[in-house]
Amino acid sequence: MSETANFEEYEASRPWFRQPWFWFLVLFPAASITYCIVAITLSMTTYTSMVVDDYSKEGLGINQSMARDALAAELGLEARIQQTGRSLDVTLLSDKTGSEVAPDYLVLQLFHPTMGDHDRVIQLNATGNGHYRGQVAGKIDGRWYLDISGPSADWRIKGEGHFPADSGIVMRPNDPERG
Repeated sequence: MSETANFEEYEASRPWFRQPWFWFLVLFPAASITYCIVAITLSMTTYTSMVVDDYSKEGLGINQSMARDALAAELGLEARIQQTGRSLDVTLLSDKTGSEVAPDYLVLQLFHPTMGDHDRVIQLNATGNGHYRGQVAGKIDGRWYLDISGPSADWRIKGEGHFPADSGIVMRPNDPERG
């Protein structure tokens, strides 16, 4: 008997779980089933905060938001933010002479770009001559979207900044009419 015949006889007598072709054929479907189970489990247990529940109300609110931006541009507002430790100092300037924009306090909203549970709202109290100060609870390191408005929320200045901001952050309103 030849060696080839012995090898074939040996291969045929091995149990099914010791056959290499069996494992080759089972490996890919088993891997895809495992991947699907992991993907479905992650999608069911992970909360995505970036999705808005009521998108129709968000869409209708855009016109109101644009009007607030236009009013801030019309008033010629500019906000300068300086961070010292956990304290935020904001200076609100207006380039329009005769426009009195000096509310008792400002509302600063900090929006984290990817994690909604890190968003913060800070009340900045007036310290005089267009200067405002507020305290931050916790760290605000990294990139943030900023939204400053007065107590009546009829104007707003939106911007983006990186904290800690050694040189400060300057924010000017987006004028929707100029693009």
